[in-house]
Amino acid sequence: MTILYSCILPLLIGWLLDLLLGDPLWMPHPVVWFGKMISLSEKHLNKGGHRKLKGALLSLFLVIFVFVATWVLLVLTSWVVSLPITGEGWGEGLFLALSSLIIFWCLAGTTLIREVRQTFLAVDRSLEEGRKQVARIVGRDTSELSAQEIRTAALETLAENLSDGVIAPFFWLAVAGVPGMLTYKMVNTLDSMIGYKTDRYKDFGCFAARLDDVANYIPARLTAFLMVLASGRLSLLKFVAKYGSHHASPNSGYPEAALAGILNCRFGGPHTYFGQLFDKPFIGENDRLLTTQDMRTAIRINRIAECIALILLALLYLLLPITPIHPI
Repeated sequence: MTILYSCILPLLIGWLLDLLLGDPLWMPHPVVWFGKMISLSEKHLNKGGHRKLKGALLSLFLVIFVFVATWVLLVLTSWVVSLPITGEGWGEGLFLALSSLIIFWCLAGTTLIREVRQTFLAVDRSLEEGRKQVARIVGRDTSELSAQEIRTAALETLAENLSDGVIAPFFWLAVAGVPGMLTYKMVNTLDSMIGYKTDRYKDFGCFAARLDDVANYIPARLTAFLMVLASGRLSLLKFVAKYGSHHASPNSGYPEAALAGILNCRFGGPHTYFGQLFDKPFIGENDRLLTTQDMRTAIRINRIAECIALILLALLYLLLPITPIHPI
């Protein structure tokens, strides 16, 4: 198969499916399966002694399992394509469909954009409706958030999701092929479920949180750069360098700082997670009221940055002899 058929077409099809469909409720999704695996395992293992060790072993097992299973599935599909008894069009079509579907599953740009847009519309109607809507996309307690805090939480999540839901999957697709891309989703799901510093998860989820930090180290900073590039104001890189580390996470602060600089606003501050108060540093200084226009600007920046990343990845495929299954 040519690079166009085996790499660039699946990339474009997967991205277009996410752009048009988001995450349809009727379609099975691997992240849902990942979540059930993690939840079931956590209930049985997160008790008694050696919780750090048990959490680390579980995380390693799930990550390795996803990579190997995806790699084997794609290798078997590639083998079917090469069989003399397989019609060339049918066999290549099978490989194209499978790799495109996995790439589609791994991208999460459109759904979050829709949720953020709905959050701004909801809070404009009523404070209580806004609180219910933003609770769909954030982990913090939303029951007492003000309208400003709801809008801030939505935009912070939008910036983080550009990294976690789009740029990081693209990055790991470039580094380790489709298996690496899907494995990243397992790493990210582990962190989102057990990677908290609460009493319940601080030991069991410690390794998962650190693994996610490593997986997102380069993508988070790349995301911030692409956002600044999308804004056309490269001078904001100084703002990102100043405030990117002002976050409890070693990575999340960089895309948040990029968006705060673009919007000339302030993110961060104290938040409540699972009944515990966490006092996060502020990112930016201008504590101005956020508006629906800020939401539209943030979405536009997200989409432009996403398109830049897509073009760069397609060019990488054209320039380097890599395949969607690599390394093999």
